[in-house]
Amino acid sequence: MSKSLAGKVAIVTGGSRGIGAGIAERLAAAGATVAITYYASPEQAELVVKSIGEAGGTAVAIRVDAGDRDAVRAGITEIAERFGRLDVLVNNAGVIDISPVGTVTDADYDRALAVNQTGVFVASQEALRHLGEGGRIITIGSVNADRIPFAGGTVYALTKAAVAGLTRALAREVSGRGITVNTVQPGPVDTDMNPADGPFADSVRTHIAAARYGTADEVGSLVTYLAGPDAAYITGATINVDGGYAA
Repeated sequence: MSKSLAGKVAIVTGGSRGIGAGIAERLAAAGATVAITYYASPEQAELVVKSIGEAGGTAVAIRVDAGDRDAVRAGITEIAERFGRLDVLVNNAGVIDISPVGTVTDADYDRALAVNQTGVFVASQEALRHLGEGGRIITIGSVNADRIPFAGGTVYALTKAAVAGLTRALAREVSGRGITVNTVQPGPVDTDMNPADGPFADSVRTHIAAARYGTADEVGSLVTYLAGPDAAYITGATINVDGGYAA
């Protein structure tokens, strides 16, 4: 793989599993030093760090609650100071709770907004204190912001639509600094939380033009491209990686 990110430092929030881990591994393979954040899975985070190290890359893991504003700010500052720079922020941390709208509690709603929406804003705000020319902010949204063919995803769709709007506005605000801001919207991706052989997978596949689940590596491939120099003219964009789920 081309070392297009050699010398760069990247943060992947929620990088201990699933899509986040796939992104972290792809960024490291492209030469970036990668810091992943985790909250409840230190063992999995260390496995990702170990895997990257064994492949010849450099990675660290720090514990950060993505729904705690102070913790998010402190985590990003710690990483930037440890490595002396910050070049790429990938806002990947997220929560999902599929529940009928009438059963959504205030606590569930507040947590979803704190992690999926406020956490993205605060992380981006703090990262901008460290990003310079060529900096990248990439947020992992969801195709469910545009198409949600099942009941129970109201709050999740709300938060993911919000970050797509944030991306467009922020891209205009920071374009003069040579920083790009984009959203990647995965469709169904095979992870431990949403396995391709899970109880709902067959019904989900009927909505996918490619008739299969995607992989975390496929999402990571697009994120790595957007993080690199060849994507300097792409900003304010929302790009689906969904196998035609929204087609």
